[in-house]
Amino acid sequence: MAQTINAGATPIPDFDAIIIGAGMSGLYQLYRLREQGLRIRVFEAGTEVGGTWYWNRYPGARFDSESYSYGYSFSQELLQEWEWSEHFAGQPETLRYLNHVADKFDLRRDIQFRSRVTAAVYAEDTRSWTITLEDGAQHSTRFLITAIGPLSTPTLPRIEGRDDFKGASFHTARWPKAPVDFSGKRVAVIGTGATGVQTIQTIAGQVGHLTVFQRTPNWCAPLHNGKIDAETQAKIKASYPDMFARCKETFACFLHTPDPRGAFEVSDEEREAFYEKLYAERGFGIWQGNFKDILIDRKANATISEFVARKIRQRVKNQAVAEKLIPRNHGFGTRRLPLETFYYEVYNQDNVELVDINETPIERITPDGIRTSDREYIFDIIIYATGFDAITGSFDKIDFRGVGGARLTDKWKRGPETYLGIMVHEFPNMLMLMGPHTALGNIPRSIEYSVDWVTGLILFAMEKRLTRLEATPEGVKFWTDHVKALGEGLLSNEVNSWMTGINSNVEGKQTRIVARYSGSAPAYRARCDEVAAKGYAELRLG
Repeated sequence: MAQTINAGATPIPDFDAIIIGAGMSGLYQLYRLREQGLRIRVFEAGTEVGGTWYWNRYPGARFDSESYSYGYSFSQELLQEWEWSEHFAGQPETLRYLNHVADKFDLRRDIQFRSRVTAAVYAEDTRSWTITLEDGAQHSTRFLITAIGPLSTPTLPRIEGRDDFKGASFHTARWPKAPVDFSGKRVAVIGTGATGVQTIQTIAGQVGHLTVFQRTPNWCAPLHNGKIDAETQAKIKASYPDMFARCKETFACFLHTPDPRGAFEVSDEEREAFYEKLYAERGFGIWQGNFKDILIDRKANATISEFVARKIRQRVKNQAVAEKLIPRNHGFGTRRLPLETFYYEVYNQDNVELVDINETPIERITPDGIRTSDREYIFDIIIYATGFDAITGSFDKIDFRGVGGARLTDKWKRGPETYLGIMVHEFPNMLMLMGPHTALGNIPRSIEYSVDWVTGLILFAMEKRLTRLEATPEGVKFWTDHVKALGEGLLSNEVNSWMTGINSNVEGKQTRIVARYSGSAPAYRARCDEVAAKGYAELRLG
């Protein structure tokens, strides 16, 4: 039976639900709740909708999930009228798509832009949340929904003199709206993760000279992007039902899912041919559709790592440079896999230099450029492709306070503790979309499920006249322990990366944690569906 609390008469807040963020999850959550007639307001820090695709407008930003598997699936009319121009759409096209969605469903009338939420405080007497904006304005709501994204808080490197540079400098996630002219410019890029790879390969042909400062090389695989012709467009639109059914069945909601064979269940020749096939195909197949054991067995992982290392040596002419681009501290696919388009060939250009900062560390940013232990480099532009304070970072930026003033940052000091990745004990009526401990993968597919589940819970509360929904300590412990257990044996959880909560640029985030659900998306949905089917009896309701 559900644990109930006598509600009594509670004041009516300004809104039934407030949503923080107008990215993909915030927009869909607004659509779903508004169609039920609820009073909703979205607060968005930016000047437009789009979230990730609003803020990340750096050169080369694009999908690495197939465009047609990434867009919303909830509207057949939308699916048929929108045409993706490429198999992996670039940021400008994706932002146009999200603006089209906002216009088509008239979503902007419930969104307040230029409104950064700085605090959210729960009041037990009114069973409501009060959010405070950067300008001091306050608004109350029964339900608070966070749609703030797992990769939305950029981090800059902790390098002395960063503010001294006299030229232009940008973080990839805070790129200016006005075009940046690279012609003839001396440009530095710090970082070679996914955003660094996309930026480097895009601007290398435009700059006067490019210097790449690399700390940790990443395994990369070809994207193999291309335009979508009319015949393919028609096939895509006809196959949407099957495509989304496929995404629902696969491990991480991609069009790809692990091969049922192990790496050593085939001959050496068959294994090599399989890797060649995957390397030549579009998208994440080489990561998500590879042998079932490459991410859990070191010997199996070594076979694909050695294969990709050979590809790097073949593509990069200078073998000393090639060796610097081959990771030594992690196996293929154990960190987030960047997909590239002639990235390795960039290092064959005379105007591109790779600096390994493990060999010659950066000592400081100077007014004119960057000084390493070896020399000073002069630049016109510095680009920081230094990533994000991932998963929990966006929560740390808001002062969330629950029952009795409990601070979320304190509760998560040793790592996140959640119920289904959606709720937190002592934070009633707060519901997280794509929070810690949820199934990530092909994010929009996970977003739609998460939004639908949260919507179902809120409608249940409205129908039952409930004003307080809270995760129990037992429920949180069970789920958090379950998530940790799922991570055991995964090679990725032995690696320092944003997926394990490591960020050398953020104070206190140098210890590995299990911050993401690493089971299958179907298993995650089955567990959440079970909770809903039993009338949310595992929650404390009142």
